[in-house]
Amino acid sequence: MFEKMMSWMTDVFAPKVNKMAKNPWVASVQSSILTAMPMIFIGSFATILSIVKDYWKGFPDLSLLSTFSFGLFSLFLAYLIPEAVMNNKGHKGISKQAGLAGLAFFLILVFPSITAEGRISFDLNTFGTAGMIAALIAGLFVGVIMNLFSKWKFIGEDSPIPDFVATWFNTLIPITLILLVGWLFTFELNINLYDVVNSLFAPLIHLGQGFWGFVLINFLGFAFLYTFGISSWVLYPVTSAIALPAIAQNQANFEAGRAVTSIFTNEAGALFLIGGGGATLALVIMLSFMAKSQRLKMIGKASLIPAIFNINEPVVFGAPIVFNPILMVPMWINGIVGPALTWLVMKIGFVPIPYKPFQLWYLPTVIQGWIVTESVRGILFVVILFVISWLIYYPFFKIYDKQAVKQDMELLEEE
Repeated sequence: MFEKMMSWMTDVFAPKVNKMAKNPWVASVQSSILTAMPMIFIGSFATILSIVKDYWKGFPDLSLLSTFSFGLFSLFLAYLIPEAVMNNKGHKGISKQAGLAGLAFFLILVFPSITAEGRISFDLNTFGTAGMIAALIAGLFVGVIMNLFSKWKFIGEDSPIPDFVATWFNTLIPITLILLVGWLFTFELNINLYDVVNSLFAPLIHLGQGFWGFVLINFLGFAFLYTFGISSWVLYPVTSAIALPAIAQNQANFEAGRAVTSIFTNEAGALFLIGGGGATLALVIMLSFMAKSQRLKMIGKASLIPAIFNINEPVVFGAPIVFNPILMVPMWINGIVGPALTWLVMKIGFVPIPYKPFQLWYLPTVIQGWIVTESVRGILFVVILFVISWLIYYPFFKIYDKQAVKQDMELLEEE
């Protein structure tokens, strides 16, 4: 039974998922989020600086660094997604125009208020991760329209008219159509598309914030799919659509004196990714200092420094864990136990739910445990998870090490 499942995952499932990840539409969302990641990092630095201010009252308030970086994340996506779609669909000549159209459409989508005097105002929250789903939909809609109209051009490529002039005229109709759609819904029908989009995706958010959704999504992304060589980035558009608005909502709730309730955040997930997906730091330490197989010992030592900073590709593909029935199982178990315990301890209040954006995931997990929870209990919980991951990996490590020693001896005999 297990062999049949492995064969199906290897020959059928994994190739299809990897093909899906390379789809130009999915790839555009992924690349856009990754392009905007430095702005999230700046917001994370602002979080660190806010901790300094807690202990040093004279330290300047640099929270606006987060406001004008992490706080404009959806605005950035509204430009980047249609631009990426055009590039991935082979229409690079109109990619920037598509990005500008995405930006304009998103600004209409978030239902601005315009006074008789001509003053326009926006809810700043809609520009941050709270508006991320709306930005995704707006960006993809613009991408669809621009891609569709790219097949019909007023001015062909063989025209003597300069290319930049041809681009002006060839993009007039699609961009006008995009803006007319936004104008019709927002200013004529008085329909708040921002609220409509968010309400349509509310079930997804609700699912992710529940126990089973939190455990299942994290298990699939950081353990199960990973053991078949499928990167966790495949699910990043889904997890980001849940986690980034959640941390923004938590921050808003905290500042307003309300309860912080959203557990599915990247900050909470950082607690159980000790050494990377599947909590592999314990396994790397075993390989480095306890393996009898010289081959495994060498792989462990080569993977140790990256693992401390939560980069585990060297051990996942080097040990390997990928397509390795012995090491896949403990990674799956950790992929369930870590998220399950994290959700439970935060739900009962033993560990505080994060409310500040912090996505410097390459910092050692124990440090993140203190920063994202602002509690010694966060550190204690990370240590407990590490011990649990050690106990889970240990018997499988012993089996695999014994098998590797035997294989090493056979290789030496053949030489």
